[in-house]
This record gives sequence, structure tokens and C-alpha cells, in this order.
Amino acid sequence: MQYARKLRKGDKVAIVSLSSGMLGEDFCSHNIEIGVKRLKEYGLKPVFMPNALKGIEYLKEHPKARAEDLKDAFLDDSIAGIICAIGGDDTYRLLPYLMEDAEFIRAIEKNPKLFTGFSDTTINHLMFYKLGLSTYYGPNFICDLGEIAYEMLPYSKKAFESYLEGNECREIVSSEIWYEERQDFSREAVGTDRIAHKEERGFELLQGSEVFQGELLGGCLESFYDVLTTTRYEDEKEVCEKYGLFPSKEEWTGKILFIETCEEKPAPELFEKEIIALKNKGVFEVVNGVLVGKPQDEAYYQEYKDILIRVIDNAKLPVVYNVNFGHATPRCALQYGVVAKVDMRQKKIYLENPRSDKEAG
Repeated sequence: MQYARKLRKGDKVAIVSLSSGMLGEDFCSHNIEIGVKRLKEYGLKPVFMPNALKGIEYLKEHPKARAEDLKDAFLDDSIAGIICAIGGDDTYRLLPYLMEDAEFIRAIEKNPKLFTGFSDTTINHLMFYKLGLSTYYGPNFICDLGEIAYEMLPYSKKAFESYLEGNECREIVSSEIWYEERQDFSREAVGTDRIAHKEERGFELLQGSEVFQGELLGGCLESFYDVLTTTRYEDEKEVCEKYGLFPSKEEWTGKILFIETCEEKPAPELFEKEIIALKNKGVFEVVNGVLVGKPQDEAYYQEYKDILIRVIDNAKLPVVYNVNFGHATPRCALQYGVVAKVDMRQKKIYLENPRSDKEAG
């Protein structure tokens, strides 16, 4: 596994739209202004890749254009990091243009870059994981850098700042505050705060040992379900199987699985199907533990817990619930392939420092 160096002042960072093209729509223009300003305040130089701002319809119809932006970002030696605009639902359509491109694959090996995003970006993360590059399930451009409050959410801000050299984060604790999702994302709402709540629960150990460890591997539960079924797109399962996107049972062995639910707030019936799909792949038989993200707006909070315990049906497997990553705000960053030690006696997740982080020049 390759680990890209952290970002430094003066670095260029590419903004890519690999899923939805909404960054190019007028209703996101204020997010661009805010996000660019914040990146520049960190001393970073944002570069919008050629197709990133071409809008929803164009990018929906041209997955190759999205793929070209990602490839070009890797081929450009002056770019040190790549930030996804937002998620979506059809990133899998980029796979044929990338997984069969030897030049793209060589560029990843030659010049690994920091890559961050969540939601449908799970597909990109799984692709990079297969190609041997460690990436971050963490902040994206619209939702985090473009957050329309006057400041980034402090916990999420710390997560983004962990990408900067000298700010490495080696432990994750529960946020003291959680936020409801906004109802108004318009320019008129700029400067308004999200509805905030005091976190009453923190990380919850549902079952199993208080201490466990393993390399991190996971993503959005709905993305996994889409990869394993034909529920969203008829060809997604076939395409993903062709490129071996979903890790094999052997690859899951000894890992810590992290999963979280999307903004669609899946009903308990669907959530159960999604967990069963992972169980049928043998994942829960071989992982060392499971981290489950806080549901957005705490939707179906108790129902999800009950389903996890019942479907996994293995009281010895550690399951930690209500962790701050993914769609619920605020969010931390989880790095693929990094060893995490979960200590629920301290209610902390400790992250090992990858060797390449120390040695990267």
C-alpha cells in the first residue's frame, strides 16, 4: 500500500466532480467562493479540473470526461492532492476508463496523491485500494470546505487540517456536538448556522471486546449494496465484478470494517437487506471489528442498532456505533489501509502512522 505525503503550503489541489456534476450549477456558486477562500487561507492553490464545472447533465452523460479529470490530476506532477466535489450515485461508470488505462495506473504508482471524499466516492476509494493507494474517507469540497456557515464545522475542520503536514491526527474521539442536516443550502442562507445538539451518547460499544485493531476498509453502506446488487443500476454489479472492486473475503480478513448510511436515510427494511448483503459475502466472519457511522439526523438510530446485532448474530464480534464519519455532521477522516486500534475503555480510536508518511520527502 502506498501512502501519499501530506499537503504543504503552496501545493496545488485538484477539485474533481467524479459523481454528481452539481458543483458546476449556479446554485453551488457560493460554495465555490467559500471553498476557494478557505483553501487559499491554508496556503493551498485550488485547481478546478477541466470538466469539474460542466454541470449535472453534461457529466451524467459523459463519464469519460469525469475519468479524464482524475487521470489528468494524477499525470500533473504539480498537483499534490485531489478533493472530490461531492458524491452522487454512478461513479462506477468511470471504472472502464480507468481500470483499463495503463498510463493512469502507472501514474498512481509513480506519483501517489492525497485523495479525499465520501458517499459514492466509496467506489473510487475501492478502486484505489485495489490499485494499492491509501485514500481518505473524509471531507469533500461542497459539504465541508464549502460549508455555508461563517466557519467550517470545528470537528470537520480538524479532519481536513489533518491532511496538512504537521497536523497529522493520530486519535479520533467523539464530537461533543452533532448537527442536523440543512434544509436551505442557498446563497441566502450563507452565514447561518446548522441546528446543533449536544452529543449525549458518544461512541457506543454494542457488543464484543472493548479493545480491537485492524486495517481500515469500508465506505458508504448504500454504495456497497449497489455494488453487490442490481437495485440502482442494472449493470453496476456486473461492471464492479469485472474489475474485482468489492474486496474478497480474504482481503477482509483481519480488517476493521467501517460503514455508514447516506442522506437517503434508508428505512430499517432496506438497512437490514444491506447488512445481510455484507453478511452473505462472509465479511462478518473474518473482520476484527466494525465501526458504524452516526446516522444523519439520528434517523432510525435504535432500529439500526437492533438490526446490526440481530443480523451479524455473533456476540463476539466488536461493533462500535455512532462514530462521526460519513454523511452525518461533523465528520472525521478515516484512512484506508491504516491500522486502527479501537479502545472503548478510553472511547478513542488510535491510528498508526504509516511508514511512508514518515519517509515521504
